[in-house]
Amino acid sequence: MRGDIASPLSGPDNQRKQIKKAEMNALTDMQDLLQDFLTEGGELLDDVDQKLIELEKNVQDKGLLNTIFRGFHTIKGGAGFLDAPAMVELCHRTENLFDQLRSDKLALTPEMLDVILDATGEVKRMMGEMSGFSSPQPAPAEMLAALDACLLGKTPPRKSAPAQAKAAPAAPAQPQGDEFDWPGLYKVLSGNDAGVPALQPAALEAAPAAASVTRAAARPAAAGGDARGANSKDGTIRVDTTRFDQILNLSGEIGLTKNRLNCLRSAMLQGERKGDTVKTLDTVLGQLDTLVSDLQSAVMKARMQPVGRVFQKYSRLARDVARTLGKDCELIIEGADTEVDKTILEELNDPLVHLVRNAVDHGLETPADREAAGKPARGSILLAARQSGDHIIIEITDDGRGMRADVLRQKAVEKGLISMEEANTLDERQSLNLIFLPGFSTKSEISEVSGRGVGMDVVLTNIRRLKGRIDLSSKVGEGSKVTISLPLTLAILPVLMMKQGGQTFAMPLTAVREIIGIDPGTVQHVSGAPTLVVRGEALPVLRLDDMLNRPRVGEALVGVVATTGEKGYVLAVDSFVGQDEVMIKPLEGIKPKGVAGATLSGEGVVVLVLEMHEMLQGKL
Repeated sequence: MRGDIASPLSGPDNQRKQIKKAEMNALTDMQDLLQDFLTEGGELLDDVDQKLIELEKNVQDKGLLNTIFRGFHTIKGGAGFLDAPAMVELCHRTENLFDQLRSDKLALTPEMLDVILDATGEVKRMMGEMSGFSSPQPAPAEMLAALDACLLGKTPPRKSAPAQAKAAPAAPAQPQGDEFDWPGLYKVLSGNDAGVPALQPAALEAAPAAASVTRAAARPAAAGGDARGANSKDGTIRVDTTRFDQILNLSGEIGLTKNRLNCLRSAMLQGERKGDTVKTLDTVLGQLDTLVSDLQSAVMKARMQPVGRVFQKYSRLARDVARTLGKDCELIIEGADTEVDKTILEELNDPLVHLVRNAVDHGLETPADREAAGKPARGSILLAARQSGDHIIIEITDDGRGMRADVLRQKAVEKGLISMEEANTLDERQSLNLIFLPGFSTKSEISEVSGRGVGMDVVLTNIRRLKGRIDLSSKVGEGSKVTISLPLTLAILPVLMMKQGGQTFAMPLTAVREIIGIDPGTVQHVSGAPTLVVRGEALPVLRLDDMLNRPRVGEALVGVVATTGEKGYVLAVDSFVGQDEVMIKPLEGIKPKGVAGATLSGEGVVVLVLEMHEMLQGKL
């Protein structure tokens, strides 16, 4: 009898389901394997590129050669396991070349290194195709022929410009927003405008901490590119497990503290009003405050990544650009372990690509010119990072020809970017900053590397979007330095809270110098504009209510002395509330000029965070 009863798990439908489930599990496993390969292979290739540049300077270093060989061998093995014959073939030929170099049967030449670097770039291109679950296309026949020529000891033909040296597409400038109807915005925020939904505090709740994972996506391709596309962003973070452990422990302690608060609440609801109960409540609240602050700090640290992960790519970029221009240069990296928020690190890539390229192209002289000037034939570029308080300082320094202020002024006038009258009023620092004007270039000819006047204005726009600043200094004949100052994180912003017309506003604390009282009798008018002398400096006085297009109500008695770019000013407001650290949320669907976003005050009130540089355009 029992054998006549069909098992509910043995029917054809269930068998198909089991087969389908097994196929899905197998697909998931293969995707995980592919992701692991792309992660580890991308990191290996980044390391190989860096060590290849080092090998060019130390051709007898067998340790470097062995490391490079092992890296390619590992990648070849992974490609074979994932059935990517085109990548296996390319890696195999390149690996053979490394083997010949290891056994001293061949000697590394700059032309041979060009071919090898082209091969690593091609492997990254193939990884990009694999990340889209496509089988990679074979390497170009010319590349394989060049590798074969190197294996035979022949000099491969030199290309006119390595692919990695071509100009990266300029990132579009951040839209600045149009003039906005401020009273209308207040109606939206407060819900007083009929038919317009109010922006509720719930819509501005703090965003959850970014999920931290130990698997990253495919690594960027050569010299600032990305194997998956120029505009793609890696949405994952590689975090040390000790930081996860700290977050887990703090979360557990917060849970215990929450349980203790619930017990105290129950006791008080039952009528218990003893002094010990209230005292215990204050103690537990203090513990909770400390734990939340520690958790916030731990989560911020989990988002921090060493800048060396981006910096190491620029050694190859500098070499490729130098080779294209017939120059010789060395990129020196300092402070690679300095950590910064991952979001900032990703956004830094394009500006740093432009700055490193410009340092090689515009800054460094040719070897013959350097020797004639009494310099070493090989130029040097220093890319350094360090932490200073709650900011990261990045410096790009070259030992090249330097910049002449008079030449920059002349070029700006020739291109119609400024008038001769304006040029005559500029000091040296202001003249150097002319290179940030859109369309500015000192090149008389357009090349594959530069000359179109696109780049430095994008750098300035991107740095300002990251709430940072950029400064230039230069000495003719000695070189130039670009200094970038950025906040360590954009997730939490220190701000100054102030009131105007009963509305609370916030502005980044990094722009604030000091707060002063304003005596209307001390305000002078220079060329019709109100001016206040602060510590011997005459500064324009700008009323916040005027800038918001709101009617004046009484006298603004508090002045916030602040700086935007190189210009100082006094922002006149009704009063200031104090300092705070906030999380900024964008205003969905609208972009008022001069507003970076919004946050919530401790009372749950919506507070607009002002973008002063944008708001002050045309007013200073």
